[in-house]
Amino acid sequence: MKLTKKLLNIALGAALMSASALAQAAPQKWTMTSTWPASLELIEIDKKWVEMVNKIAGDEVKIEFFEGGSLVPSGEVFGAVESGTIQAGADWPGYWAGRNPAFSPLATHTSLFNAADYVNWIKGWGGADLYNEIYGKYGMVYLPYGVTNNEAGFHSSKPIRNLDEIKGMRLRLSGLEQGQVLGKIGGIQVSMAGQELYQSLERGVIDGAEFSTPSVNVSAGIHQVTKHWATPGWHQSASVFGVMINKQAWDALSDTAKEKLKVAADATMVWSLAHTEKRATKGLETFKKAGIEIHRMDDEGLKKIQEVTNEVMVDVACSNPDAAKVYASQLEYLQEYKDWRETSVPFNLGRSVEGPDLAKIKACVK
Repeated sequence: MKLTKKLLNIALGAALMSASALAQAAPQKWTMTSTWPASLELIEIDKKWVEMVNKIAGDEVKIEFFEGGSLVPSGEVFGAVESGTIQAGADWPGYWAGRNPAFSPLATHTSLFNAADYVNWIKGWGGADLYNEIYGKYGMVYLPYGVTNNEAGFHSSKPIRNLDEIKGMRLRLSGLEQGQVLGKIGGIQVSMAGQELYQSLERGVIDGAEFSTPSVNVSAGIHQVTKHWATPGWHQSASVFGVMINKQAWDALSDTAKEKLKVAADATMVWSLAHTEKRATKGLETFKKAGIEIHRMDDEGLKKIQEVTNEVMVDVACSNPDAAKVYASQLEYLQEYKDWRETSVPFNLGRSVEGPDLAKIKACVK
């Protein structure tokens, strides 16, 4: 009798331990949305990361992904993650520059970094830590997982070949730094969501618009309501995308799961560059077939834009110590990388550029 009771106790204990182990093994369920609606091709980068996470870390965390606008408006994704309403949100950091100007250089530049520069800086020169320092102020962890090279440029109702032709034009343009540069060269910045561009261009509410890479602009239908395309995309020489993760949700993961999410982010970043560059070639073909006239900004105009950009970057950097810290780190990278880049010509990655005054910006870091 005693033996039977002892066996029952052992069996009961084993069952409880097994049930406990199963409970611990149940993956966390995360809700994630994006700033991009399904109609815009940039959402494919977000989907790729979610797919990888669910594949390699699905035993610990399962992400249910919702397209932009289906849970909260795009402009409210930041707040939803910050508050913990959802665990994760895909973004472009520049949308939050109104909260902190440091988000501007974390997202893009006017005539500075290309895509390789962002990857170098993020993975080799401490950039990843700065994303987390800035997003960390809002109770979030950030994983950069997407990068695109220069954007297409302005699609417009009339040609833009020089700075005189841009004066007075109402142009849809995202970005804090970008808007200030446009204003200094005579254009007028108009802010609006990507899904509003088609009708705004069709009705003449704006004279032209930039949005993203050629294929993303095709997905927005911009080529159907404009006749001219101005290159190169000096306003955004590269862009970074990633995922905001609520800090409490992140901390609840094991170290192994966290590493898997980081691995998925790195893999997605490499994929995103190749994917978007290949898609850009398809977008160019579509523009040509549609009869779009392609114009290139003259060299004098591009030189002036670089000069204005350098001034604006100092102004933006010195408007906030966080922004100054990010810009200073990026410019220090360019300075350190310059000799090797120039030694590698013609097989180098990108161009050496005379950017803003590093000493002035470092003086604004507190």
